[in-house]
Amino acid sequence: MFAAPPVIQTEVFAEVPKALHRSGESAWMRTNRPGVETPSFLEGPSFDKDGNLFVVDVPHGRVFRITPDGAFTVVTEYDGEPNGLKIARDGRIIITDFRHGLMQLDPASGKVTPLLHGPRSERFKGVNDLFFGTNGDLYFTDQGETGLHDPTGRVYRLAADGRLDCLVNTVPSPNGLVMDRHEKALYVAVTRGNCIWRLPDPQSGSPGKVGLFIQLSGGPGGPDGLALDSEGNLAIAHFGLGCVWLFSPHGEPLLRINSCRGRLTTNLAYGGADGCSLFITESESGCILRAELPVAGKQMFSHQE
Repeated sequence: MFAAPPVIQTEVFAEVPKALHRSGESAWMRTNRPGVETPSFLEGPSFDKDGNLFVVDVPHGRVFRITPDGAFTVVTEYDGEPNGLKIARDGRIIITDFRHGLMQLDPASGKVTPLLHGPRSERFKGVNDLFFGTNGDLYFTDQGETGLHDPTGRVYRLAADGRLDCLVNTVPSPNGLVMDRHEKALYVAVTRGNCIWRLPDPQSGSPGKVGLFIQLSGGPGGPDGLALDSEGNLAIAHFGLGCVWLFSPHGEPLLRINSCRGRLTTNLAYGGADGCSLFITESESGCILRAELPVAGKQMFSHQE
């Protein structure tokens, strides 16, 4: 048994302004937030090279740009359910859209175009989150409605040369993902199993000896978005518990970061002038929370340095 880790608190960095709140109901809301007013539901934080934070609004098909001083701008609004977002080395914005698959956003024009609907002639179950390796390979999760009752969620790699590999297809609700410090393994948040899986050698396209890296406690929700710092420590947004956990590369608990607002901490990204600020989407309140950590985040590409 490990001792309880130290606890730190967050502060509110930015909040969706009331002028951008949305009313009404969508198909996503009827399934995921029935009867609950949801003016926004933030996910997919990712920084561009100028320090602007991009986030998605899942039920309302929007992408926001948030300036370093916390001002919101709508980059695009389209007929989709964007869940994850990452910025490629060349500045393209790639979105995992639950309804449509992989999408591509031109941040200058706001135009959203299809990138990949599914494997071969099939459709994805419902893609969730994504991560770029330094070589340009794109890893993403295909969650759909999978869970302990239906452990058929998938993790894919879209290689830089266009080849699509299914790395594993037996995951009960795969969600956030990130590579370890040396890109020798892929961590995957398994929401319904309340755990983190470790996939060795993902660059081979066929990892073996997939293992359980961290088992979290039960409760509402589960692990959602993941991020890594420059020392290889893993940050886990725990959806429903209102916190972020920080674990060492050996799976040891280092820190608990508590939400100062709601309990729906969905995803996270390192940023700020020194890279030591952790920004967390708290979807219940429509806020971006911030916590100051002693170690900077590990950057995906040099365009963010």
